[in-house]
Amino acid sequence: MQIEVKCFATLSEFTPEGNMLAVENGATIQQVITLLGINVEDVKIMFINGKHEALESVLKEGDRLGLFPAVGGG
Repeated sequence: MQIEVKCFATLSEFTPEGNMLAVENGATIQQVITLLGINVEDVKIMFINGKHEALESVLKEGDRLGLFPAVGGG
């Protein structure tokens, strides 16, 4: 199945070309992070279709996944 993936800030280099990624049916966010070559511990915030989700959340065809690292400021 195809999903749209956007990685932000320090993770942006891992965004797939064209923002689209083919994954197996029933793939979780954690599986996609691993597939992209990202260290799971580097991802702190995850969204599916604009809703905050957990690593174990299952993706569906056409979902939009956003991955964010820890961000700091001051």
